[in-house]
Amino acid sequence: MSDPGTLRTVLATSPLTEPLKSGAVASAGLTFDFVDVSPVHKAFAPMVRHESYDLSELAIVTALQAVAYGRPIILLPAVVASRFQRGCLITRRNNGVMSPQDLPGKRIGVRAYTQTTGMWVRAHLSEDYGLATAAMHWLTRDPAHVEQYQDPSFVEHATDDKTLLDQLREGITDAAILGNDLPRDEEFTPVIADAGTKDSAWYDEHGFVPINHLVSASIAACERDPGAVRSAYGLLLQSFTQLQLPAGKPSPYAFGFDKLRGPVEYVIEACLEQNLLPRRLGIDEVFGPAEKILRGLPA
Repeated sequence: MSDPGTLRTVLATSPLTEPLKSGAVASAGLTFDFVDVSPVHKAFAPMVRHESYDLSELAIVTALQAVAYGRPIILLPAVVASRFQRGCLITRRNNGVMSPQDLPGKRIGVRAYTQTTGMWVRAHLSEDYGLATAAMHWLTRDPAHVEQYQDPSFVEHATDDKTLLDQLREGITDAAILGNDLPRDEEFTPVIADAGTKDSAWYDEHGFVPINHLVSASIAACERDPGAVRSAYGLLLQSFTQLQLPAGKPSPYAFGFDKLRGPVEYVIEACLEQNLLPRRLGIDEVFGPAEKILRGLPA
């Protein structure tokens, strides 16, 4: 348990979080006890299963599953990572998948079926090409961070130690979804050839960058020191308002209940189509507890 006014925190270093880590953005009444977890997704299971941290970055699919299964976390309206996703679906340059329309019946590798990048790729395949998630076979390596969730029947868990790229090279899979570890060599090529153009058109239509990670707080921390949680959110928001982002490029960060309502509702519908949630969540269920805390109301 952290001391009063101290939050044990996991946030990946980025232009948004670096000022908090360096102390350039700070509050006299709050201390961040930053824990270095790399890659950051290794913090997600400890957070939703054991409240191992007071404040932690959390993938949006894991976050929504945590709410649906009653795990001890509260979601703050703070997006700390987002990106366009269509280019994350790759295949072999030689003898690979020729186009997205060829994917039904094919095997696609992904680190976990619940991985947020995979959710976004499947959502785009559905929206752009009318491809149902269950029409493809998904080969995974990791289980869900929320242990109550069970993968659907069209998902298989690999029993060997081959990497996603090894599986793709050897023809075990026909395509693969990768994120920050996306390869840049000529051996692989995107399945969606015009991914950038489609991403731009999607942004123009929907008005947000596909969300990867939000910030979550443990219920224990919210009950012990709600003022510290409010202060942490305020510091993140302060860092955001001081950022100098590249002109003309969409922001990978977003804050506020009104700003996130539409994007989160989109993700909920995508998760339902992909059998990622046991039921439809209401937006008040997702953000209601945080709204009370940030407004200083009884939880």
